[in-house]
Amino acid sequence: MNLTEQQIRAAIGGIKDPDLGLTLNELDAIEVVSVEETKVRIKLRLIQPIFWVVRPINELCVAELRKLDPNGIYEIVVTEKEYLVPQRQVLNGVRNIIAVASGKGGVGKSSVAANLAAALSLRGAKVGILDGDVYGPSQPTMFGLTNAKLDAVQTPDGQVLAKPVSKFGIDVASMGFIMEKEDAVIVRGPMLAGYFSMLFEQIYWGNLDFLVFDLPPGTGDIQLTLTQKIPLTGAVVITTPQEIAVADVRRSVAMFRKVNVDVLGIVENMSYFVPDDMPEKRYNIFGEGGGKAISEESNVDFLGQIPITMEMREANDGGIPMVIKNQEAATSKAIIEITDQIVAKVRRKNYDLSKTPSLTISI
Repeated sequence: MNLTEQQIRAAIGGIKDPDLGLTLNELDAIEVVSVEETKVRIKLRLIQPIFWVVRPINELCVAELRKLDPNGIYEIVVTEKEYLVPQRQVLNGVRNIIAVASGKGGVGKSSVAANLAAALSLRGAKVGILDGDVYGPSQPTMFGLTNAKLDAVQTPDGQVLAKPVSKFGIDVASMGFIMEKEDAVIVRGPMLAGYFSMLFEQIYWGNLDFLVFDLPPGTGDIQLTLTQKIPLTGAVVITTPQEIAVADVRRSVAMFRKVNVDVLGIVENMSYFVPDDMPEKRYNIFGEGGGKAISEESNVDFLGQIPITMEMREANDGGIPMVIKNQEAATSKAIIEITDQIVAKVRRKNYDLSKTPSLTISI
């Protein structure tokens, strides 16, 4: 092989990161180029999470290198670039924390949260989901864990904490694992926030790429406790198309903005119904256009629509997220596309964080 390191760097340096829109050279991502007799080894270091960009960047690099030598053997290793981790007293091993919220109940927020966690996990990310709804914990049902309880585990620093329950490769913790069913009806404000704090202060989550918070509906104590104690990566707000749901989205967006949490986007759930036996039909049961309208009004990105289907309802009740049960279903495809958009936003935010200069004060 007659290729030089300079030729290789020139060939792949102009390839753009699909999320960031910047070239590998601009990202200073080409860490190592090694030329052997018949093989080229390249090590790239990219902004995390990398699971969504490894394959496309790998393919682009190989395509460019084959223009130089079509018979060469190319080994490309993509690793994550270190970045500034937000300082937290808890959840230090969690890289990205996404809150899934809604202004009111009944919009399918927990269903979206479970499937978002599943879609993240399917790409290879290590994922946890925290169900913070005292009055209606849904994740035990969504993951088929209605009888699960939390076990104890000793952490690397010697503490004894609770351990999340694992299902489908996803770590799950819920109010439903802690409280008896009859307890939920008597919990009030300060106790509510206290129960919620237990889920992230007394549970050992370990190292995660993503932790998804399934928040209770509204803008009350739990939401404020979360945003005050934990620097979130961002929030995703769920709505349905009708005006009564959209009106509550305004309050959710306003709350997150007041506490300086980025709203990554709005998702419209139950957007329309397509009967299995009449796929040419489409029924807008709850109206249409509400999610997009509120996103434009609030200047928040509209991430997409999720249809309502019998299969989705059966998956929710059956304890398996839809994107795991059937990735080819219309609902799964919509959720996976929405997830990809969320990850792209997270990567852009992490890139901005990596460019933030650190301040050192000498005395």
